[in-house]
Amino acid sequence: MATLSTDAPTTPLRQRMQQDMLMRGLGPHTQQDYVRHIRRFAAFLGRAPDTAMTEDIRCFQLHQHESGVGPATINGAVSALRFLFTVTLKRRDLARALVVTRYPRKLPDVLSVEEAARLLEAAPGIKYKAALGVAYGAGLRVSEVAHLKVDDIDSTRMLIRVEQGKGRRDRNAMLSPQLLELLRLWWREGKRRGVMLPHGWLFPGRGCTAPISSRQLHRAVQEAAEVAGIRKRVSPHTLRHSFATHLLEQDVDIRVIQVLLGHSKLDTTALYTKVSTRTIHAVAGPLDRLMALMEGKTPPG
Repeated sequence: MATLSTDAPTTPLRQRMQQDMLMRGLGPHTQQDYVRHIRRFAAFLGRAPDTAMTEDIRCFQLHQHESGVGPATINGAVSALRFLFTVTLKRRDLARALVVTRYPRKLPDVLSVEEAARLLEAAPGIKYKAALGVAYGAGLRVSEVAHLKVDDIDSTRMLIRVEQGKGRRDRNAMLSPQLLELLRLWWREGKRRGVMLPHGWLFPGRGCTAPISSRQLHRAVQEAAEVAGIRKRVSPHTLRHSFATHLLEQDVDIRVIQVLLGHSKLDTTALYTKVSTRTIHAVAGPLDRLMALMEGKTPPG
């Protein structure tokens, strides 16, 4: 019988599952996450996961909840196990036993335009100022910023090409004149330092042959926020949230923002309508309308 052991690096079951993931175009990070979740499930069972029964799945998920495992991890395990049972093992009956954890979605922290300006100004050096400028000025995810190459900046069409973003999709992001000038400042400085290679990474890491790490960008944001006196919880993704919110407050169509962010569903982008202060302020409250009617005035809105 095929097994997926937590000890052996490669087993027939793991090899087959990896082949299934490869054929279906799952990204490397997703593959690693799925294998990790299956290992944890196998460790809980104490035997191969292809011997699991419905009650085993119930006990495993109950164990996760009792152990205080977060909803994101639980749902990640559900995705991995569904793939294993449905695709690799052809056991849809086991997949149906998995339960997704529902949890309230929190509103993202958003910087004001003034706070975003202070944060960029406080960035530790021109490289980080340019990188954080891309996160805010083009709304890119931190991994997308880190993996940009020099050739991805199209100054003729004023676009930034994002290759293999989330969901392994390519897209074009906006490139404003101000952001282009900031990137050119960094490019000239990078050339002077000898770290900007032809067709290489736009933001090289410690070595020129590897890109800057997401951890370095997180650290730079936190350092800049402290210098700028910003008390909010700030990360590179906060700049992406701020990009979307500020565009919405400038009356940019939400479907355009959806495309710029690379969201597959409009519902995901619609979250920003809940944090846009201009959107909230533009709504006429029911009490205002009621009082206006009582006073014989034309209700606002």
